[in-house]
Amino acid sequence: MRIYPIEPRALQRDSMRCPAIASSWGAGWRTTPLCKSICRVIAAYVTRLDMENLGFKYAQTKATGRPPYDPATILMLYLYGYLNRIRSSRRLEAETKRNIEVMWPMEKVTPDDKTICNFRKDNTHALKKAFREFSIWCNRQGLYGKGLVALDGTHIRANS
Repeated sequence: MRIYPIEPRALQRDSMRCPAIASSWGAGWRTTPLCKSICRVIAAYVTRLDMENLGFKYAQTKATGRPPYDPATILMLYLYGYLNRIRSSRRLEAETKRNIEVMWPMEKVTPDDKTICNFRKDNTHALKKAFREFSIWCNRQGLYGKGLVALDGTHIRANS
């Protein structure tokens, strides 16, 4: 097996395409695959969030009892579902068990569909804030394309 070295220009080009990843990995970012997965972008965003200020339930846990799921990991799952048009809590649960791309940010945690559903129910306002900030953050990072999309709604009557 032959290993080809990566050209410095290619690394520079990839870091320019995805500055969020380049800044989040520090000095070791060159050894990781850049922007190959949206999960890395989601993880870079969620790690910068203050979950308590956004109003997530169980962001601050008590010292007694069994600890709940970290709201940041379930938020990563919801953002992944949001970007891949997966809304069902059962489908999101299946993704945590089936999709390797989702296993990485979830740290191989597989919450039940009822837990995912309760997270959505208990954190409605916090999720709206997080999704709004995620869209703004992605726009600032240059991850959204600025192309023009035009739709034509003209109805033409056919002559037979």
